[in-house]
Amino acid sequence: MVFSSIVFLCAFLPITFILYTIIPSLKFKNGLLIVASLIFYAYGEPIYILLMLFSSLVNFIFAKIIGCNKVRIKKVFLILDVIINLGMLGIFKYSSMVVISLNNILNLNFTVPNILLPIGISFYTFQILSYVIDVYYNRVKVQNNYFKLLLYISFFPQLIAGPIVKYHDINEQIDNRKQIPEEVAKGIRRFIVGLSKKVLISNVMALAADNIYSYNLTDINIVLSWIGAISYMLQIYFDFSGYSDMAIGLGKMFGFNIKENFNYPYYADSIKDFWRRWHISLSSWFRDYLYIPLGGNRKGKVRTCINKIIVFFFTGLWHGANWTFVVWGLYHGLFLLLEEYLNFIKKMPKVIRHIYVIIVVAVGFVMFRANTLYQGIYFIKQMFTGYSFSPLSISLAYEQLNPLFIIVLIIAIIGSLPVKKYIKNKVDLNKYKQIETVYYILSIVLLLICIINLSGSTYNPFIYFRF
Repeated sequence: MVFSSIVFLCAFLPITFILYTIIPSLKFKNGLLIVASLIFYAYGEPIYILLMLFSSLVNFIFAKIIGCNKVRIKKVFLILDVIINLGMLGIFKYSSMVVISLNNILNLNFTVPNILLPIGISFYTFQILSYVIDVYYNRVKVQNNYFKLLLYISFFPQLIAGPIVKYHDINEQIDNRKQIPEEVAKGIRRFIVGLSKKVLISNVMALAADNIYSYNLTDINIVLSWIGAISYMLQIYFDFSGYSDMAIGLGKMFGFNIKENFNYPYYADSIKDFWRRWHISLSSWFRDYLYIPLGGNRKGKVRTCINKIIVFFFTGLWHGANWTFVVWGLYHGLFLLLEEYLNFIKKMPKVIRHIYVIIVVAVGFVMFRANTLYQGIYFIKQMFTGYSFSPLSISLAYEQLNPLFIIVLIIAIIGSLPVKKYIKNKVDLNKYKQIETVYYILSIVLLLICIINLSGSTYNPFIYFRF
């Protein structure tokens, strides 16, 4: 089940929210959320719910053993836990990629395994690992109640599309939280904003991107390649940040505070700044559980460079089982190192720095979106050298640049900038409260438009199947 579906909006969410609100005991509220979360996951993955339950049980047991404070036992079971978690992730997500790569490199003919990827496995695996590792380093106490740990792992708002919630950020809320009417209202509005990002902006951009990436490569010129690049760049941002908004909003509705996952990344003025703003939960996870354990920047420049390249290699690989994702990760890592050691970015005017980031990120997302390395490289080449304008390519470009696309494109560009923050800082507090009231009215209108749109459309892509 996905948030942007009629079943979720008109049945699952209202029923769950009403039941949760009328149940008096927090213990039973937690029980309801566990049951609801399992139903939510089983709706799309009836078999793989067993995998998630198995994973949560194994990690619960291992964390209990690790928490016994016997140093040798702790280390052995931590290593076993990491191997089991990453092993399951590797089998289900990367086995096909490994076999295909070996066949191509060594000219072999192994049968490529056809394993269905469990939705959300990358997200909940990283959440589970953060809990066990934090127990090992005594950052959190062992959770002795399996069902409370299961709630942390399976909580439906962040289960299939993030953000990646660390246990130490939410463990106290499992036992102590309240539904505050004002926060619930903010949560509902935040959910609607995220839904609107997904349905009304991302889906429109996705249609253009999908069309262009399905064309014959010989028809792609500089215009089509840039339309495709910009479309996908906006699609993934409004899709991903939209799902994060929905997760944060849903969390507030049930009394949880989930941390922000995006902070206007396309407003960044360096690639380093971009990664402070983009998918913050993933960046912080790799920082805390990979970069710092590798030594961070404490062991000299060469080692720091190696550590950052390793982190961005795995950042790319985490996103999908294709070498295009790895190249995308290493590409970002390269620009991060160039900025840090050549120090060229600080010499640019601020406007030029923003333009530089947009170009670098747009080019990177071309490889991220491409089905193959060859397609990605060809598109990037055409973005800067594709000056052929055949009648067909001109016709295809006009086809994509329809009035709806142009209107949504303008809205998307404005929406990717911190306009709301600017208004909040400039407007008097009392006037801003009046504006807030308008936001609530507008959100109701947006919700109705989204429901009408979803009722009449069959195009509602879910890009996290690849993650």
